[in-house]
Amino acid sequence: MPGRRDSLYGRRKGKPLSPRRAGLMATEFPKLAIDTAISRPADLACLFAGAPSRIRLEIGFGGGEHLIGAARRAPDVGFIGIEPFLNGMAKAVAAVVEGGLHNVRLYSGEASVLIDWLPEKSLETVDILYPDPWPKKRHWKRRFISNENLDRLARVLKPRGLVRFASDIPSYVAWTLALVSQRRDLEWTAEKADDWLNPFGDWPGTRYEAKALKAGRTPTYLTFRRASNVRSP
Repeated sequence: MPGRRDSLYGRRKGKPLSPRRAGLMATEFPKLAIDTAISRPADLACLFAGAPSRIRLEIGFGGGEHLIGAARRAPDVGFIGIEPFLNGMAKAVAAVVEGGLHNVRLYSGEASVLIDWLPEKSLETVDILYPDPWPKKRHWKRRFISNENLDRLARVLKPRGLVRFASDIPSYVAWTLALVSQRRDLEWTAEKADDWLNPFGDWPGTRYEAKALKAGRTPTYLTFRRASNVRSP
């Protein structure tokens, strides 16, 4: 819903799904979907067939290029993807089925609901890649990066776990750095002046990044580490 502070997008549907993707959403998505109505598990590994020791979360995965690519490269890692946009979710479901991936689980609701459901200190990495920037100043309160959501992420990250943020919108980058700089539980990992220009080590790129580069905008890549000696909010 557009008015929700923690909403990722202002709309949830695009063009009609193809019959095949509509069919996969009906038959396969329920098998991949996480149900937050059930009790919170003590260990997230139980959500995956291979019981992985490491779990990663991607918030707002768009078309799923990064999520699916990462899951293919690391079959021993469990990946959870959040995407409220129906067409993006349908594309990811098709990719999971076609790739025979058993290390991906999906969620189509509000990110805050799923994050609050996750066990404390259960995630190794959280990726927030090209989130909706809500560029007009009067809409900034709708941005996902907020003190409330950073509290949520700090709770579910393992000590020294990472939050990776990518954006091509300078005001959103500045907003994010300003909020994180006020916190004791998250620290920016940059060591060199140009670290923010360098993509993450396993970065395959996304269609949003391609659009930004084509338009002449410079992407920014920020990595924050969960401090190991600070208690969760």
